[in-house]
Amino acid sequence: MDQLGVDDVQAFYAALTNRGLSPRTVRFCHAVLRSALAHAVKRNMLPRNPADDATLPKSHRHEMRCLDRCEAQRFLAAAETDQWSALWILLITTGLRPGEACALKWTDLSDTRLSIQRTLVPGYRGTWQLDEPKTARSVRSIPLPPSAVRALVRHRANQAAERLRAGASYKDLDFVFANSLGDPLHPEVLSKRPFHRILQAAGLPQIRMYDLRHTAATLLLAAGENPKVVSERLGHASITLTLDTYSHVLPDMQQAAADKLERMLFA
Repeated sequence: MDQLGVDDVQAFYAALTNRGLSPRTVRFCHAVLRSALAHAVKRNMLPRNPADDATLPKSHRHEMRCLDRCEAQRFLAAAETDQWSALWILLITTGLRPGEACALKWTDLSDTRLSIQRTLVPGYRGTWQLDEPKTARSVRSIPLPPSAVRALVRHRANQAAERLRAGASYKDLDFVFANSLGDPLHPEVLSKRPFHRILQAAGLPQIRMYDLRHTAATLLLAAGENPKVVSERLGHASITLTLDTYSHVLPDMQQAAADKLERMLFA
């Protein structure tokens, strides 16, 4: 280990990149390696951490593509007959992360409020585990619109019928969105088939399932909702993240604010 140098670490990252791993994944590997080597430095097994001076690949942010109001209405209309219509309504009206939605349990629903306490982490070959939400602020309670509540009521009745058909093979894990055996749905499975099928039926561009979260936030901000409220609803770590992420909506909000002052002072 004392022969490990920054060139070795750099070559390791280059090899990961050449294998086709994304910059984000390489950065995760760097975080693990750097932490491990930091322990070695503390124990005097290394004079310094060679990972500190390594150059990391630049991370590329996914292009945000949101549905406008009319497109969102078309999406919901096309999703009415889908088996997971309640999920699509929930995502577009709450701004939940797909992993948060797939980790929901019926005990998280209280009348018209939804408690977000965990996220689903898909594993290898269909395995999964539950983990803490992304940030401390991601643990939150949000009110649901009546349409989402009604959709969940219908979904629960359909799920109860499916559970009876499965009989003893059904796992009683209490997941809101579960497969035919009671295991939680994987966001990737939903994204590959049902989601894109709905987009195609509605004549909409192929976007990511995560973009429904961006759609919810953008529609709220465009309607004049307080950014602080939107930030809390999304579970962002800070309002700064909300403002930076959805800065494309802010010019219209600033113009609306100027128009309000005009009417108040000079009408």
